[in-house]
Amino acid sequence: MTTNPRPSAPPLTERQEARRRRILHAAAQLASRGGFDAVQMREVAELSGVALGTLYRYFPSKVHLLVATMQDQLQLTQDAVRKHPPLGDTPGARVTETLMRTFRSLQREPQLAEAMVRALTFADRSVSAEVDQVSRLTTALIADAMGLDRPPTREQLAAVRVIEHTWHSALVTWLSGRASIAQVRIDLETACRLLGE
Repeated sequence: MTTNPRPSAPPLTERQEARRRRILHAAAQLASRGGFDAVQMREVAELSGVALGTLYRYFPSKVHLLVATMQDQLQLTQDAVRKHPPLGDTPGARVTETLMRTFRSLQREPQLAEAMVRALTFADRSVSAEVDQVSRLTTALIADAMGLDRPPTREQLAAVRVIEHTWHSALVTWLSGRASIAQVRIDLETACRLLGE
């Protein structure tokens, strides 16, 4: 059975945006303490000071909520990259540095990282719009990190997709204890070399 994409919602008011931010903050707090299983919708509602029904209007499920939390974390990373661009002589070196900076921040919150990655992995078609937004934010993060003075070439855009896949796979293998941070760096450096000089 196919699901129709949800119609795009009108922009949130300032008050609604503040409520949404409280909900995301509560979800991140709970996930940081206990991972995916610690994020229970009733507890998120209580911690953020909203009614359970209100929470479900913003986020229909825990997976929606945690994918939105990942969007939020990626947006914060992108803002940081724009304020403090990575150093490096090539686009690949700059992207590697940015993604490793992101990994180091995830290392500080491994339970939160695990919760967000599990949500992405469990996401079904009902969460496709949110998952697509995570992908767009990841692409934008990589594009910003490249630091190009012209639009990326078709080859570079193809490389960005490979880097995204490598990044997601590296997150999963690191979180499951099958890859060290050193191995993650090697894998990302290898993929980022596809960006060229």
